[in-house]
Amino acid sequence: MDNIFYFIFKYSSGVLTVGQVSHHSIELTWTRENDTNWTDEPKNWTCFILEQKNDRKHTYKEIHKGYNTRFTVENLEPKTTYTFRLKVTWPCGQQRYYPSVSASTEKEPLNGRNLHNAVLRSDELELCRVLQSIKVTVDVPDKLDFTPLMVAVMKGFTSGVQILVRHGADVNKKTNSGKDRLAFLQVLPALLWNSCAGGHLPVLHHLMQDGCEVDVRDDATWTPLMIVSVMTGDTAVASLLITAGADVNVQDRDGKTPLMVAVLNNYEHLVKILLDRGADPNIQNQVRTSYNQNQKAVRANGETFS
Repeated sequence: MDNIFYFIFKYSSGVLTVGQVSHHSIELTWTRENDTNWTDEPKNWTCFILEQKNDRKHTYKEIHKGYNTRFTVENLEPKTTYTFRLKVTWPCGQQRYYPSVSASTEKEPLNGRNLHNAVLRSDELELCRVLQSIKVTVDVPDKLDFTPLMVAVMKGFTSGVQILVRHGADVNKKTNSGKDRLAFLQVLPALLWNSCAGGHLPVLHHLMQDGCEVDVRDDATWTPLMIVSVMTGDTAVASLLITAGADVNVQDRDGKTPLMVAVLNNYEHLVKILLDRGADPNIQNQVRTSYNQNQKAVRANGETFS
């Protein structure tokens, strides 16, 4: 009997304790007998085997084996309970399993995905909650390199744009391809101007007020005003851009101006606005074609431009 008590006293190891816990990891620690002599050969050291329970199969799997008394289990699921047990093997060959312990990982912290999801759902309350947590960078990009502000602009989520800008979103931040939010606003008219109301004007107006660069160029060297002349002919958008300082005589890589393109697309009202706001009809492109020559070409094709 005395030998048994001496064994328990001498080799009093084990007793799992839960340490730091995050949303993806659990730290576990345990005790070791005090008289371990690290100058001895490893075969004389106490060995610890940590096992994790598979709740579906009701079995345990070894996840760590060694002589240390601390191990952090990584790559766990958030808000999930895990069960562990410790097996101790002493130098004398004796083994013992200690009582299992359970611990739950924490809830996953707010991240960029939460911010983008709030914008995609046009959810003002969730957007404010994520931003007020101060745990997420307001300009965090998604997999396509779009910031939340870019997505809000493309969706016409006006209140979301205002919220993001108030929290410091960069209205002139560009993607890796060099496009900023204003360029996207014009490049994707199908998303931005529905046939009923052109309801995204408030978004554009807000960006203008916040100092968004109005003559930013895309890969084709088109500015937003040029893209309006190419794709939509939207006079309200064009007027807003020009009022904000857009260059009416800007030329793309081929020398074309918004006026030339508006003529070719037969956007009569846009042509009038451009001329009224200082567009030069005498500028020529690289093939030495001017506004007047384009106008004649349109008429020659039987179009209604006047």
